[in-house]
Amino acid sequence: MKIKLSLGQKLPYKEVEVKKGTTIEALYREHREEMKYDSFGAMVGNDLMPLSFALEKSCKVQLRDIRFKPVFLIYQNSLNFLFLKGLYDVMGPKVAAEVVTSVDDGIVWLIDAEYDEDTVAKIAFRMRELVSLDLPIESRTVTEQEFCEILMKQGMEQQSRALRDVGEGHEAALYTLDDFSDYFYTWMVPSTGYLRKFEVLKYRDGILLRTPQPGNPNEIPDFVDNYIMFNAFKEQRHWNDLLGIRYVADINDKIRAKDYKTMVQLSEALHDKKVVDIADEITEKGKRVILILGPSSSGKTTFAKRLSIQLMVNGHRSLYLGTDDYFVERSETPKDEFGEYDFESIEALDVELFNKQMKELLEGKEVDMPVFNFLTGQKEYGHRITRLEEGQPIIIEGIHSFDSRLTKSLPEKDKYYIYISPLTQLNMDAHNRLPTTDLRLVRRMVRDARTRGHDAESTFKLWHKVQAAEVKNIFPYSNKADVFFNTVHVYELSVLKKYVVPLLETVKPESEEYYDAKLLLRFFGLIEDLDDESVLAADSILREFIGGSTYA
Repeated sequence: MKIKLSLGQKLPYKEVEVKKGTTIEALYREHREEMKYDSFGAMVGNDLMPLSFALEKSCKVQLRDIRFKPVFLIYQNSLNFLFLKGLYDVMGPKVAAEVVTSVDDGIVWLIDAEYDEDTVAKIAFRMRELVSLDLPIESRTVTEQEFCEILMKQGMEQQSRALRDVGEGHEAALYTLDDFSDYFYTWMVPSTGYLRKFEVLKYRDGILLRTPQPGNPNEIPDFVDNYIMFNAFKEQRHWNDLLGIRYVADINDKIRAKDYKTMVQLSEALHDKKVVDIADEITEKGKRVILILGPSSSGKTTFAKRLSIQLMVNGHRSLYLGTDDYFVERSETPKDEFGEYDFESIEALDVELFNKQMKELLEGKEVDMPVFNFLTGQKEYGHRITRLEEGQPIIIEGIHSFDSRLTKSLPEKDKYYIYISPLTQLNMDAHNRLPTTDLRLVRRMVRDARTRGHDAESTFKLWHKVQAAEVKNIFPYSNKADVFFNTVHVYELSVLKKYVVPLLETVKPESEEYYDAKLLLRFFGLIEDLDDESVLAADSILREFIGGSTYA
């Protein structure tokens, strides 16, 4: 039979003749030398399939590498499985492990046992030994009851509970490597020989499993200890303990029992306390330039307004401003490699004007601040003539707020850096984590539909560009923060479900975004709907996305 084969995203298709039942892996091995990056999955039509998938009819097959997020998750989860097998072989079946966060270009695991660097080295050695043996990673479909029995025998009570939470009669793919079994919410690579690139380190309270990243699939990045991010996850873990929440099943139980009111109120109270603490520190240290940075859909607007109110409680009426009004004239805007305006570049901002006016404001001078007219592509004056009171702080929020060039004329001693993001410390179970970017994507999808009339497909298409800009302009600066504010509410996916599921269901099978939508729909199928919005505060971060905010 004939199929159309592409060796990567945006590469042309060519027609090849194959026998019925040929696996994608066989095709990949035949064409591997023609490819720049290793492939770990393929799009068959608009659906992602593992390399082990057998082709039974004519179709389009596009081999994909880890630059495609779902394929990156295949590699990452396959490596997690290999790590758990290595841990099992070195420390025994009774040692529990829990995935806690993604940080420093890798995954942090906590181990419920005593261990040292020598133990970690033994685990890494065993993993590499398994890779060299190129052992098959096999899968078979079993019933929920059979699966739970296998997991319980291996001491995996939480995985068993999470699986039971899905519902009666559910079937899941059981992955087996040698004598070890587990399940994940992604496909796996066909064998351990595919998992050659990784690094295992003892890291703070846990073990860090590092991998190549989508930006450079052939190399593991240089190690940078992102302690600010890690500490934020530890704080959120502590908050979750106060809420009595560790896994999705815990939230589902509370919603079913209608015992969620205290959970919601306590989560909001923890946010309030953190904002108060930040405002108090700014006041005590006499900071006048407050710089807020965070990726898309972090809740920066709501956070900044809540912070402004707390600073007023402390006797300081702050001036809040974004950097969008300081764009250069449209004719001076730089362009990217595709010839399109690059509004994400710092060169798109009039940095000199911004520095001059911020310096004059801090000196108590009157300043005619511009308002950017996006229709004409020019700055207009005479609308915002401003002077600061003595000691009055400025709150600056923008994609380049941590870039030293943006505030190079301002004294460093006056600056206070706040990084915010919704870091989800909520897993499906001990071994399956919820990627943080998925929560931000869902937030943005709901807000885009409500405020801009965008459908899910439009948000998906834009999201890839948003993420590329974040990798370049935001994530590298997180360690510069004086404080990290985690804007997540552990239960918020249960609130967002009723808004986002209808949007995802409109994505048609022929769409390039169909598989992304399918993955999210599958995940939301495991989450109970919390549709009682009367328990949400009017100034909640969530209101920025679903509406009803007191700051609107």
